[in-house]
Amino acid sequence: MRTVWITGASSGIGEACAYRYAAQGCKLVLTSSSREKLEAVADRCRREGASGVRVLPYDLSEPAGIKLLSREAWDTFGGIDILFCNAGISQRTRVEDTPLPMVRKIMEVNFFAPVALAEAILPLMTDNGGGRIAVTTSIAGRFGFPLRCAYSASKHALYGFFETLRAENHDKGISVTFVCPGRVRTDISINALDKGGVRHGKMDPGQDKGLSPEKAARIIVPAIEKRKNEVLVGSSELMMVYVKRFFPDICARLVKKIKAV
Repeated sequence: MRTVWITGASSGIGEACAYRYAAQGCKLVLTSSSREKLEAVADRCRREGASGVRVLPYDLSEPAGIKLLSREAWDTFGGIDILFCNAGISQRTRVEDTPLPMVRKIMEVNFFAPVALAEAILPLMTDNGGGRIAVTTSIAGRFGFPLRCAYSASKHALYGFFETLRAENHDKGISVTFVCPGRVRTDISINALDKGGVRHGKMDPGQDKGLSPEKAARIIVPAIEKRKNEVLVGSSELMMVYVKRFFPDICARLVKKIKAV
């Protein structure tokens, strides 16, 4: 039975996907910064049918322990078939209100942590005959977005790194799926960093009307199973991805009119 390691597994997309994999009888390794929330998710995963669950709490803004964490995750059930780098942190600040330490923190969680996880797990996967890596990006990783300068940059960076990883390792049985959400009703806006580095503490109105995490998971998990290169998750807002691709000048004009919160 497959083993799936999900980061950001205590809520939102990660939690919902954990339940989908549990219902398939998978073994699960669950990571987020909150042990209490993870334990609650783990209990439900067991009830949903997971053949094994291990909770590995970790703050991914701390790079020093990621290699050891990865080794522990791998050894828990004797390997990992799917690594889902889903954890992330957002912001609600203009460029002039986003000091470099905030940029670094966002980049640490959203970009450097997935890179470190992949670099630790990739050679183990290839030695084991292959595996799947999924990475949560965002439509804000396809074009700049107001009040998201560091967040958008971190998501753009994921494409560059993991597209390269895929190109270099496709012949070793490694697939990479970019999970690109638009508006999904998660806590990411509530937990976003606001001016002064404080917690934003509010659900964005647009996000509140977005897709439920459960509906998102029903789209995401089959896409990873099919080894799709990318899966867009959301509704009408996803049209901006295609506007950017085919009509970049129009996209630039429309982005200026976006009400970001």
